[in-house]
Amino acid sequence: MLKIGILLFGVVAARGQWNVMPMPSSIHAGSGAPLTIEQNFSVALEGVSDPRLEHAARRLTARIALLTGMTFRDGGAALVLRTESAGNAVQSVDEDESYRLTVNAQGAVITAPNPLGAMHGLETFYQLITNDATGWVVPAVAIEDHPRFAWRGMHIDVARHFIPLDVIRRNLDGMAAVKLNVFHWHLSDDQGFRIESKRFPKLQELGSDGLYYTQDGVREIIQYARDRGIRVVPEFDMPGHAASWLVGYPELAATPGPFQIIRTWGVHDPTMDPANPEVYTFLDAFIGEMALLFPDAYFHIGGDEVKNKAQQDLQEGFNQQVEKIVTKYGKRMEGWDEILNPALPKNIVIQSWRGPKSLAEAARQGYQGILSSGYYLDHIEPSSKLYLVDPLGDQSATLATEEKARILGGEVCMWTEYVSAENIESRIWPRTAAIAERFWSPVETRDVADMYRRLDLVDSELDQLGLRHNSNYRIMLERLAGSTDIDALKVLADVTEPGALALRHHVNPDATQSTPLNRLVDAARPDSAVARHFSGLVDRYLANRNEAASRSEIRQWLTLWSGNDAKLEPLIARRQILKDAAPVSQVLSKIAAEALASAKMNRAELEAAQKPIGDMRLAVAQAIARLIEAEGRVRSKQ
Repeated sequence: MLKIGILLFGVVAARGQWNVMPMPSSIHAGSGAPLTIEQNFSVALEGVSDPRLEHAARRLTARIALLTGMTFRDGGAALVLRTESAGNAVQSVDEDESYRLTVNAQGAVITAPNPLGAMHGLETFYQLITNDATGWVVPAVAIEDHPRFAWRGMHIDVARHFIPLDVIRRNLDGMAAVKLNVFHWHLSDDQGFRIESKRFPKLQELGSDGLYYTQDGVREIIQYARDRGIRVVPEFDMPGHAASWLVGYPELAATPGPFQIIRTWGVHDPTMDPANPEVYTFLDAFIGEMALLFPDAYFHIGGDEVKNKAQQDLQEGFNQQVEKIVTKYGKRMEGWDEILNPALPKNIVIQSWRGPKSLAEAARQGYQGILSSGYYLDHIEPSSKLYLVDPLGDQSATLATEEKARILGGEVCMWTEYVSAENIESRIWPRTAAIAERFWSPVETRDVADMYRRLDLVDSELDQLGLRHNSNYRIMLERLAGSTDIDALKVLADVTEPGALALRHHVNPDATQSTPLNRLVDAARPDSAVARHFSGLVDRYLANRNEAASRSEIRQWLTLWSGNDAKLEPLIARRQILKDAAPVSQVLSKIAAEALASAKMNRAELEAAQKPIGDMRLAVAQAIARLIEAEGRVRSKQ
C-alpha cells in the first residue's frame, strides 16, 4: 500500500523550521551546540515549590524516557525550572502564563512567574527534542513566549452521549500538550443529566440512565486538570434544553408533565418556568451545591435555544434572577450569546456560537466574550479552515482597542450527537491543535502549509501521550471488517470523511441516542491526510506537467483506487454493516479509473462524486476532478 511521506515526531526539522505547536511568540536559534539528552538527565526546581510543577517534571521525565528508550539515573540537572510564585490557589483567567526557555550545550532553563508558564515551557521543551546522528538532542534556542488570549478552551458535551472519565483524562492530557487552559464541561441537556446532586438526587437517578459522574469523580477530574494548568468550567443548561432536569422534578416545568429523557436531536419544548418562584428556590440550592464542588470563578448557565416563544419573552428576567444566584455563591455567570441583554451586569461572559457579530456586539456593550462560532468540530471542517478563524477577525477586527480587550479568547466545541467514547478523540484531534495555535500564537502565524507540517508531528506526540484518535480508527475498521485484514477497507476509509451534523440529521432523521455509532461514517476521520497529500501532488503536477515524481505518484494512487472496489466488494457483500460503504467505494474506483483513462467523463458524474454520498463524502474527489478538468476531458451534462 502507498505510504504518505509524513514527518515523525523526533525527526530533525529542516533548516529554519521549528517542530513546535503552538508556535512561540519569539523563537531564535542559538549559535552553539545542542543539549544532548543522556542517562543522567533530570529536572531541578528552583524558586517557589508547587506540587503541580513537581508532578509535571515527573511526567516530562517519563515521556522523555518513553521517547528515547533511556533509563534515567540521578545526575546533574539538564533542565532547571525557576518560578517566582506558587500561583493562585484557584487558577484564574488573569494569571500570567508566560515563560522563557533557553537551551545550550550546558543545559536548559525555564523561567516563569508561576507554575502555569513553567508547565507550558515543559511542553515546548519536549517538542524540541530531536534525534540526529549523535543521539537525542535539544537544539540551542532562546524562546520568549506568552499566549495571545487568556481563555483557550475546549467544550465537551457529555449529555447527548456519555463520555467516561478515562476519555476525559486523555483529552485533558492533549489539551495540556497544546497549551489549552479551559475545560468547559457541558453536563446537562435534554438527553441526560450527568452529575451527582446530593441535594436533588432524582436529577441523576431519573435523568441519566445511570450514566453520570459522582462528585468524587468530578473532584478527581478538577485536580487532574489543575495539575496540567487547566481550569474546569461547568455548564448546566437552563431554562431550555432541560428535559433531563424535569424527569425527576416536573414541578419546575413551564408545561404539564410527565417528562422523559429525550432520545432524539434538535431543539425541544421542555423548559423551566421562569414565572414560577419555586424554580429559583430550586436553582439557588442546586447552584449553591455545584458552586462548592467547582472552584472556578465562572459558572455557565447555557441559556440557548429556548423554543417556547412565551418563555423566550420571560427569559430576560430569568437570566437576571439566575445571575443574582450565581453571584451570591461567588461566581461569575457565563452563557451562550442568547443571554446578551443590557439589563445584565457587565461582569458576565458571553460565549458566541451564532457568529462573530454577537461577539463584537457584546464587546461594544461592555461585556467580555469568547468565540466558539467557527470552531464547531461536529461541522467536520478541515484544519486549514478552522486554523484561520480568529477571535479578533470579522466584525471584531473593527472594534476599538478597549473593546478588543474584552474578547478573552475562544473555545473549540465538541457536540456529541454522532460521537461516542470510541470516536470522540478522532473528532477532536489533531484538528484542535491547529485551533490551539490560533488561540496562543501571534496573529501573524498563519502559514497553513507549515501548520500542517507541524500538525503531523503533534499527531504523533498525541499518540505517545495515549490518545486514541488513531488506534481506535484501526479497531473500528477491524470490527467493520470482522477481521484484521483491513487493507482494502482502509484504502477507502482513508479518503472518506464523515458528513457534518446537518447532513447526518438529513440522511438519518430517525437517529436517536441509542443508534449505534459503528458504521464507516463513524470510523472515518475528518480532514483526510491522504486526500490532502494527493491534492498537493495534483497542485505540483498542474503547475509543472513535466515534474516526473508527482506525475508518477499520482498514477500510483489512481491505480490503487481504481482497483480497490473489486477487492472490497466481496467483504461488503458479506458484511451488512458495510452496505453504506458500497456506493462510496464504487464512486472512488470509477473516477480514479476515469482519471487514468484517455476518454472523457460525464460532467454530471464528476460533479456528483464531489457531493455527499449518503452521509459521507469522498475527500479525494475534488482533486481528481481538477485533474480531469485540466486535461479537458469533461463532456457536457447532456
